[in-house]
Amino acid sequence: MEHSENCHELLGSLCDYIDGELSQELCAELERHMAECDDCRIVVDTLRKTIYLYHKTNSDPDVPGEVRERLFQTLKLDDYIK
Repeated sequence: MEHSENCHELLGSLCDYIDGELSQELCAELERHMAECDDCRIVVDTLRKTIYLYHKTNSDPDVPGEVRERLFQTLKLDDYIK
């Protein structure tokens, strides 16, 4: 149970860790934890890959107006249709 609580506590600082904004002490603690915890290491690796893919593929896709309109209606975002 202690391991699970430690995971939850450390992963609460995950965004700051990924952004390089975590204090050196907490960063070292998180890295020690990940050295022993496969689950947390997988979470961090997956988040890093997700961020990388987002930045690599982030572009303004050319979506036809009709498709965009149907999508926004399906998502109930009619107020955002331009």
